[in-house]
Amino acid sequence: MDFQLTSVPLLSRVGADRADQLRTDVEAAAAGWADAALLRVDSRSQVLVADGRVVLGAARALGDRPPPEAVFLGRIEGGRHVWAIRGALEAPEDPGVEVEVVNLRSLGRIFDDTSSQLVSSATALLNWHDSARFSPVDGSPTKPTRGGWSRINPLTGHEEFPRIDPAVICLVHDGGDRAVLARQTVWPERMFSLLAGFVEAGESFEVCVAREVREEIGLTVRDVRYLGSQPWPFPRSLMVGFHAVADPDQSFSFNDGEIAEAAWFTRDEVRTALEAGDWTSATKSKLLLPGSISIARVIIESWAALG
Repeated sequence: MDFQLTSVPLLSRVGADRADQLRTDVEAAAAGWADAALLRVDSRSQVLVADGRVVLGAARALGDRPPPEAVFLGRIEGGRHVWAIRGALEAPEDPGVEVEVVNLRSLGRIFDDTSSQLVSSATALLNWHDSARFSPVDGSPTKPTRGGWSRINPLTGHEEFPRIDPAVICLVHDGGDRAVLARQTVWPERMFSLLAGFVEAGESFEVCVAREVREEIGLTVRDVRYLGSQPWPFPRSLMVGFHAVADPDQSFSFNDGEIAEAAWFTRDEVRTALEAGDWTSATKSKLLLPGSISIARVIIESWAALG
């Protein structure tokens, strides 16, 4: 059995021009500063949302030029530049606009593609800058360059780029109408999702899938197939989605202490859980599934849609 994702994961959607050529053209990027939009991300990676869109302020409020810590996110409709900074959130000037403070993890389908791309990129970049202020080579202080898309050691010229940690996430099924869902030890009762783990050095994605499934629940998988990917800026991951086949007659064994329980669920049971909502829903469903911000939800929905 093979299937594809029925929709693009929310954080993988494209709604803005990244305009990467402007990262090295400092003057061209700065020329758009006077009319640029500004995205504020606070210390808890929260942003302001109004009417399903992230709230953008006026960049010129920070001065005549981009401050060193600002990161260039690209251009939105009309060619307007967008920058982001880490800082306290500020309500829009219009007092009639109702705003909500939202963490990227809790966003839902109301978030439009442009907002999704801007917030995801800003969160990932700002998180990286917070932990990359010193050179990993010699410990010297570094400074941002390329519009915030790299950091450079001013003494040696050594340049560092944002680090990405790849991780796999996999739906294990029996080739028919049953799939494995698991609950981590730190999650509440009834909260289940897919199996996931970070890729190790010298390991392919497919080998990582087999290893993680074996380590976490003791099953041997085959026919590992790629589905899609999604940035996950907590703090700097890239989730790479797969599905794979396992024999349901195998016994579960929880070998690394991360998984508290796992079970085979039928497609009908998964469909019922999807209809009930997600982890945040006030439902008595025996199975609670991830929200729409996660590629896990898209993979589960895509498998549930079969047949």
